[in-house]
Amino acid sequence: MWAAHPPDSIHITLKLASCGLLLLVATVYWRAYGPSNFLWLSDIGLAFTVGAIVLESRLLASMAAVGVLALEIAWTADFLSGGRLLRLASYMFDEALPLHLRSLSLFHLAVPIALVWLLYRFGYDPRALVWQICVTWAALALSYGLTEPAKNINWVFGPGREPQQVIAPSAYFAIEMAVIPALVLLPTHLVLKRLFPVTHQM
Repeated sequence: MWAAHPPDSIHITLKLASCGLLLLVATVYWRAYGPSNFLWLSDIGLAFTVGAIVLESRLLASMAAVGVLALEIAWTADFLSGGRLLRLASYMFDEALPLHLRSLSLFHLAVPIALVWLLYRFGYDPRALVWQICVTWAALALSYGLTEPAKNINWVFGPGREPQQVIAPSAYFAIEMAVIPALVLLPTHLVLKRLFPVTHQM
């Protein structure tokens, strides 16, 4: 386990830069994709990461890490493979997609680095698991109830870009609601508890 690092205040320059990045991403994505795009767990993770930097909150940092660290590491690995490993980042190499939109998606590379740095500085808050399960379930439920299957936000209609046709949509959604906490959030929580100092402070 990494030793605790003195939690010195985060410099105002980094806080302002993080807020600027979030504002830029939110503005461009709203115009390009609409408000439903912000239901993506990766976008929620970005917002929580910025919030953790600005507020110096270990709980927000821990929630973001539980929620998206594994996903962002997978995205990074796929990006470095040219989008061929998992197809998560394949759109980054699609020249039909405007360059500025692809460039903004590079935040996926910065988020895992920022989260590891925050956890190293502030420690891991184990309350993050329960809170992040609630956030994840809310995002999945809203994605399923309010968005179009064609967008397949958070893969609530099928694994990958297209809705699945094998089982009833409600059955697939129920499986996803159970699988993500059990196979992604809980294992990530257990790993983070071993790697970083554990604290319940805000």
